[in-house]
Amino acid sequence: MGQQTLIYSFVARGTVILAEYTEFKGNFTGIAAQCLEKLPASNNKFTYNCDGHTFNYLVENGFTYCVVAVESAGRQIPIAFLERVKEDFNKRYSGGKAATAVAKSLNGEFGSKLKGHMQYCVDHPEEISKLAKVKAQVSEVKGVMMENIEKVLDRGDKIELLVDKTENLRSQSALDGSGFGWIHICFSLFLQFSLLSDVLLSGHDIFKRMWCLQAQDFRQQGTKMRRKMWIQNMKIKLIVLGIIIALILIIVLSICHGFNC
Repeated sequence: MGQQTLIYSFVARGTVILAEYTEFKGNFTGIAAQCLEKLPASNNKFTYNCDGHTFNYLVENGFTYCVVAVESAGRQIPIAFLERVKEDFNKRYSGGKAATAVAKSLNGEFGSKLKGHMQYCVDHPEEISKLAKVKAQVSEVKGVMMENIEKVLDRGDKIELLVDKTENLRSQSALDGSGFGWIHICFSLFLQFSLLSDVLLSGHDIFKRMWCLQAQDFRQQGTKMRRKMWIQNMKIKLIVLGIIIALILIIVLSICHGFNC
């Protein structure tokens, strides 16, 4: 990366620029200020292209972080720079004088920090790229986790419904004295435990994706985790099967004893 990859940056409260830094001259400072005035107030990231440059903005909680970069820099490095500046600025001024500071009053304190962050991002493109990939993968895993949580909640509703049905069958069986109600109960129990085992396995995809985030050294741990989950699931199913067989035997023996068969 050349030294002119990132050419101008600032931090603003609303439309008031509190600190800025650049080593170059050009109309990009005026364009950046004009774009700042037109930005939506909502928390978000924005990028505009003009005259071979990208004007990148990160808006959060009333403060705007901006960096102007050459188009060849892409979006990864500018966005990484904005995230670094935001974290640094919040650590230094969260709940402090940034809320009342006047225009350019933080240049002396934070201008040099902007320079340092710009230089770091320009000098370490590979590290920035790796970090961006990890964040993207983590975001993907979060999405998978939320999807699986929704599935678990949906299965939980089904389990509660089956529990209610099982209780009704048990009551009916107690009233009519027949053994057939117990057979229905066995099937209900089997369905309940099957759903529970599915819930346990619903996290399998999460572990698989998380496993992909790790380096070669962690692959064995991922394999052991999946094997352990599979063994646990099989144990549950075997226990359920044993309970069902035992209940069926008890019911059959009770019925045969009653009819002298």
